[in-house]
Amino acid sequence: MSAQRRALCLGFSCFASHDVFFPRSPWIDVLKGAACMAIVWHHLSAYGPLANTVWPLAPTLMAWLYDYARMAVQIFLVVAGYLAAASLAPTGLATFENATSQIGRRFVRLAVPYAAALLTAVAAAAVVRPWLADASVPEAPHLTQLLANALMLQDVLGQPALSAGVWYVAIDFQLFSIAALWLAFARRIGRTPGAAVAWGQAGVLGLCAASLWFFNRNAALDVWGIYFFGSYGLGMATYWATRSARPTRWLVVLAALGAVALALEVRPRVALALATSIFLLWLALGPTPSRTAFAERAAFPFAWVGKRSYSVFLVHFPVCLAVNAAFSALWPGQAWLHAVGLWVAFTASIVAGWLLYEKVERPAATAVRALRWQARLLGAGWLVGLAQSL
Repeated sequence: MSAQRRALCLGFSCFASHDVFFPRSPWIDVLKGAACMAIVWHHLSAYGPLANTVWPLAPTLMAWLYDYARMAVQIFLVVAGYLAAASLAPTGLATFENATSQIGRRFVRLAVPYAAALLTAVAAAAVVRPWLADASVPEAPHLTQLLANALMLQDVLGQPALSAGVWYVAIDFQLFSIAALWLAFARRIGRTPGAAVAWGQAGVLGLCAASLWFFNRNAALDVWGIYFFGSYGLGMATYWATRSARPTRWLVVLAALGAVALALEVRPRVALALATSIFLLWLALGPTPSRTAFAERAAFPFAWVGKRSYSVFLVHFPVCLAVNAAFSALWPGQAWLHAVGLWVAFTASIVAGWLLYEKVERPAATAVRALRWQARLLGAGWLVGLAQSL
């Protein structure tokens, strides 16, 4: 694979960075930026009084944002799997020494901006709660809820989330952990490097098939990573296809996995995941200069947001809460002004994400920093809960 093609195939992160260093792909950032913006608009259409008053002005658009924009999460899942394969096992053979250490580093990288954003969400909810009577405003947190959220176990333990969308962070951590543990196990049981590669790739494809064909059809499992491993596994397989001397064989496998999944049950989210996978493979295997130039110039706003997508995703909900509270209090029932308020909330979310990225996510993540942010979250949340009970 040429150096130019290699640069297109690789990137630093899907949301939080993986522990790998290679040229950042502008197309990876474009995909993440577009998906991130779609998720923000989905939440703007779903939460708060502004959405309720704007809905009659543009019912078709608002309904589309509510029903379909959330499916952009499938893009994140595929790209996350793609980058996990690049980080953990570029050739299918695990390149890391210890799975536990790798998982621990992943948790720390996720947890630093995650805890900071949850702290912001707790504070924003406390400020707006007295004067925004809306179901989107979370209740004052209790200690068990705070601990569960800090450890990314809120959905598994049945505790309310402190902010919208943070379920994805917990799922991302589960998926990364599954991949790391399996690849480490495959290396251990493989008697030769070739056998280890075969075990590793076959296991990922097996888990991908099981998820797409069975687990993803049971909505009760959506708090577990295995429910989403189909999309994640498609991403991993796509990366290995870009490194293969015979990518067509991988394309056939990807198409077969998706075709069987859709034959069993037509799911638009699976179709989008498959399309994202094939798109990434097409980008990697075709001529790249003009495509890269387009991503770097015409699609620059998406790429810019994509680089900061994890922070934007984490912090946008408390920002949207604050803007909803302000506009509904200042201009109650004013549909056109509330439409402006939605754009203000969107823009402010991007700005807040940029600030979180620069001040919290971008500096090196360490266990000490993660513990400090988690301690701040627990302390502030406990004080808010205590104040609410008085």
